[in-house]
Amino acid sequence: MKEFLQKFGAAVIGILSGFDRVVFRGTLRNMAFQDGLMLYLSVNKILFKDAGRHFQAVSERVKVAALRVAEEHHRPVKYLPSAQTSKEEEARRIAAKDGINSGLICVLTSVEPWYAPNIRRDRETQHQYIEYAPRKCLHYYFYWLHAEVGLMHVRLQTWFPFTLQVCLNGREWLARTLDREKIAYRKSRNCFLEIQDGERAQQLADAQLSTAWPSFLDGLARPVISLSPELFGTFQTRYYWSAHQTEWATDVMFRTPQALAEVYPRLLRHAIHTFKSADVMRFLGQHVSPTGRLHSQFKDEVITSMKQRPEGVRLKHWVGQNSLKLYDKEGCVLRPETTINYARGFKVYRPKEGGPEDQLAWRPMRQGVADLYRRAQVSQACNDRYLAALAKTNDDRPLQESLDVCQPVRWQGRPVRGLNPFGADGELLSELGRGEYNLNGFRNRDLQARLFRRAPVDDAEKRRRSGQITRKLRMLRAHGLIKKVPKTHRYQLTDKGRTLVVALSAAKQASTKMLTELAA
Repeated sequence: MKEFLQKFGAAVIGILSGFDRVVFRGTLRNMAFQDGLMLYLSVNKILFKDAGRHFQAVSERVKVAALRVAEEHHRPVKYLPSAQTSKEEEARRIAAKDGINSGLICVLTSVEPWYAPNIRRDRETQHQYIEYAPRKCLHYYFYWLHAEVGLMHVRLQTWFPFTLQVCLNGREWLARTLDREKIAYRKSRNCFLEIQDGERAQQLADAQLSTAWPSFLDGLARPVISLSPELFGTFQTRYYWSAHQTEWATDVMFRTPQALAEVYPRLLRHAIHTFKSADVMRFLGQHVSPTGRLHSQFKDEVITSMKQRPEGVRLKHWVGQNSLKLYDKEGCVLRPETTINYARGFKVYRPKEGGPEDQLAWRPMRQGVADLYRRAQVSQACNDRYLAALAKTNDDRPLQESLDVCQPVRWQGRPVRGLNPFGADGELLSELGRGEYNLNGFRNRDLQARLFRRAPVDDAEKRRRSGQITRKLRMLRAHGLIKKVPKTHRYQLTDKGRTLVVALSAAKQASTKMLTELAA
């Protein structure tokens, strides 16, 4: 973030980080699997031969109770036959037509696929059993204009195990909070264009993370379904809440649309031409060795795509189920956004689930809301890494001005030769532009691992290699391309070095035709 502001700070009027869209999932964990559902039938003394009729009866009671909510609020219930219809746009249209400013807007119903239990019979043993399998069932979408969080919806699966989904928008939530605190702002859709008190707005956005999520989400779900004895008999159950999908956005608000329009195309070209698969993995917090080799258990794909969308040009990188995207919102907001669907690829410092509270260790992040604060930290770090890497662009000087490093110089009283960026020193300069070096710096041993393809055969060769890299580091320092990190053996690129590395990378990627057109 700091590097980005150093480059573009004059054109930026504010930065806001926080949740965009968050999808929570409520699961009745003790009956969401085969043995749990069998226990449910046993506790309520329901025979297997009657299980199908019982499931149908409970489902009908859930539907009747849910639709009663619409009747009490005098709001419409509308069936959507096509999955292509945007439910949110339909809800907004109904709210605008009926002048709804708070409360329930409507209930939209749709038949959608889901995993649900079925009673099966084994022909050989003549025994019946419960099997979870894909099927379709009716879902109810309750759209509300909530007094605290704004437009949101609760989706109810109307068949066992009655899974819930709650979808909130952090920007809608923040807008309601700013209204209560009487802080002026300009907003378009889910994007803030300008905020009177940016520092206070960021504090309010951060305060969302301290929400008591289980009780808060239980309160949103309570009007939709009641876990009463009338529904489930003597079987005790409650919803376990997990963060099914989170989008964490960092909005960089530019002073004018022209200021962003001048920068954005260069950022896109830089990202497409410069970021390799290993860089994308590092942005999203995945471990990649200094040699660029992936972990042996990594099986996912790394994909990058660019699309023209109504709100602007969007660049998106996927690593498995998680993604990082960049787009220009409403003409004057640059937004990097990290989406996490699979949380276990990250770590959180916590005790073992069910173990002693004082035995902390780095463990896989859970989908549950207990680790939501850590998910926000990880997402912000992803956005920061991406912005720092993008900061390496934005230099309109001719390439010739960056090639003064080709001339010999004197440093600490000794002569130092000039560099040959397109020859012998080209590989060295390319390695300096790696994404992980931008964050942690690099050491002599890191460059050895990259520049020498095989391991040293003996200690003598290892010392020779270390000496060669030491001389290269001295040469780079003499030309002002790198600087030593105090009290460490690490080095980082200077602004001059970053500019040269990016310029050389772009020049190598560009065709003769592209360079001719740019020169013209």
